[in-house]
Amino acid sequence: MGMGKVYLVGAGPGDPDLLTVKAVRVLQSADVVLHDSLVSPEVLALASPRAELIHIGKRCGRKLLTQDEINSVLVHYAGSKAIVVRLKGGDPLIFGRAAEEIGALRAAGIPFEVVPGISSSIAAAAAARLSLTDRRHASQVLFTTAHRAPGKMALDWTSIAAGNTTIVVYMTGSDYAQLGNSLIDAGLEPRTPCAVVSCVSQPGQQLRWSSLDLLPKERALPAPALIIVGKVVASAAALDDAGIWDQIAASGLDIPAPEA
Repeated sequence: MGMGKVYLVGAGPGDPDLLTVKAVRVLQSADVVLHDSLVSPEVLALASPRAELIHIGKRCGRKLLTQDEINSVLVHYAGSKAIVVRLKGGDPLIFGRAAEEIGALRAAGIPFEVVPGISSSIAAAAAARLSLTDRRHASQVLFTTAHRAPGKMALDWTSIAAGNTTIVVYMTGSDYAQLGNSLIDAGLEPRTPCAVVSCVSQPGQQLRWSSLDLLPKERALPAPALIIVGKVVASAAALDDAGIWDQIAASGLDIPAPEA
């Protein structure tokens, strides 16, 4: 039996225009595409007409396959197909369980390559027209998730809730209150601005400006959604919604007024 090659490909946030040139080229030469639920139909349409498209993802906690089963499927197809594409939403190396799949491929001696994609956090910041770093306000960025692996302790926000950190929270779920209250308890100002971005780059994209103390009152937006927290949100929010700036200015946070 021959040995194929596996490509772990980032499908980006959904808009096919945000795919890398290499991702498109690999898709167009694929023999089989094993894709997640969050990969958009427009991206899947770029795959080779002869490619077999197989949905192996999960959505809202409903798993089609366990991770171990997905690993086995990758190894299986690499034994019979020349080009196997494992297509993941966003970037495969950020909350994409790529490490587990890479481990399985290495153990089986299967050649593989990672093709990075635009993470939803980067696309969300672009949609909100804000910079995740700003030498005046944010010298570091934390990428984290509201969901933890079984048996893992909740994140200790006090270790990272510094005023110069932009926090990006993936997989927020429908309960924003816990996140907002946890960050306030960790020492962040209640009026710290937030941006909630849902279905970024897709036709149903939604953007909502808020703050930590108002998160518990926010209606959850459709998944996939993420929340950006930090001072870098303030200027972008103010330029889009003047009423938001009144709240920010009243908070006492050291944030300059936005330039028109």
